[in-house]
Parts: sequence; structure tokens; C-alpha cells
Amino acid sequence: MTRIIVTGANGKMGQALLRGAETLPALAVAGRIELGQQLADVIQNADVVVDFSSHDATVPFARSCAQHQKAMVIGTTGHSEAERDELRHISTRIPMVWSSNFSTGVNVLFWLTARAAGILGPDYDIEIVEMHHRLKKDAPSGTARTLAEIAARTRQVQLDQVARHGRVGITGERTSAEIGIHSLRGGDVVGDHTVIFAAAGERVELTHKASSRDTFALGALRAAQWVQDKPPGLYDMQDVLGLK
Repeated sequence: MTRIIVTGANGKMGQALLRGAETLPALAVAGRIELGQQLADVIQNADVVVDFSSHDATVPFARSCAQHQKAMVIGTTGHSEAERDELRHISTRIPMVWSSNFSTGVNVLFWLTARAAGILGPDYDIEIVEMHHRLKKDAPSGTARTLAEIAARTRQVQLDQVARHGRVGITGERTSAEIGIHSLRGGDVVGDHTVIFAAAGERVELTHKASSRDTFALGALRAAQWVQDKPPGLYDMQDVLGLK
């Protein structure tokens, strides 16, 4: 039995996690944390903390997990570099699954993007387009950033040196090194991501479209069960699914 605490329990993802947990006999919800409630009050009752609250709450939650030697699953996005650095440091003390997207399909998209970028090579321009609901606060999405990082890593370049976030005005010709990242917002879109590989005469597009948050929730709960008995370290959904 894996006992979890869900932070951000009243949010859309928190509610999806709680619905998903009810369908898994080997998993129990030991606590629900929302704004103003203290994780320390219930953390001893759980094995894993599943955090889909907000990026500025994740580091304090991670510190508490490290203090009490509890595993953690992180689904928040929009972290600053300082926050990302501290989470990496904390992962040396506890097992942590940190992923920008817990969908099985999206993680296959990650895998395919790496393979396609390697096979197609530098003759193919890479552009990434993502769309989410109008209430999403950060851009680009964490998933789009991960896709861009995968493409940059495959091409052995630094993403911050080649990323182009949208274009406006007289931008000049597109350079072959650029990785374009474009964010669309509107309506109630759960999450659409497309990676475009464009060359003279042809174009390859890899697309994933999510129609329900439940797919993310079930993936995160699968990660919680997987990480419970792992040694300290930083893992992602690729580890959980055995895609590495």
C-alpha cells in the first residue's frame, strides 16, 4: 500500500488526483493540503507527497519531505532557475519524480522527439507549438520546454542560446540553429503539443492532444507507487515507464 498526500487538493489537478486514487486499490490518500494548511501536520502519515500546487510552494514542500525522509512527485511548472537548482539539491536526499508531464502519451512524444531529431538532423528546422486553456499562468508550458530541451540536447546545443519564443516585426531569415517555441492560450484546452520538423520539400509533425486531466493524474499516481522504495535521486516519467 502506498500512502500519499495531495497538495493543491482543491485545484483541477488535485481533484483529478483524488478521483484517480479512488480507482487504485493499492493506493490510499493520507492527507489533502490546500492554501493555509501545513504539510508538517500530516506528513508522517504518508509515504509520498504528490505536489500539483504552484511553483512557489514546491520548494518548501520539498524541504519538508527531505526533513521527514518522504518521497515526492512534482508536477508543478514555471520554476525559476534558483528553485530548479534547490529541487535538484534536495533530490540528493530523497527519491523525487519531477516531470513536466505525467501522461504516458506525452512521454512517448518525448521519446519520439529525441529519435526524430537525431535521425532527421540539422537540415530540418524544429518548431514547437503548444496550446492551453486561458487560465494557465506560465508560458511556454513545462512540456513545451521539455520538448525544446530534448531537441537541443540531441543537437548538442544550449537551449538558451537557440530558443526563439515567437516572432514579430522584421526578424530576418530563420537561422538553421533556431528552435522555435510558440504558446497559444484560449478556451478550456487541456493541453496540445506539436513538434514540427520542416525541411525543403517535406515536413514531419509529432502531435499529442490531451482531452482530460485524468491521464496526467493517473500517470502521477503511477509515479508515486513507483518511487516509494527508490533510492534518493532525481527521476522523471521516462524512468517510471522504462523508456530510458
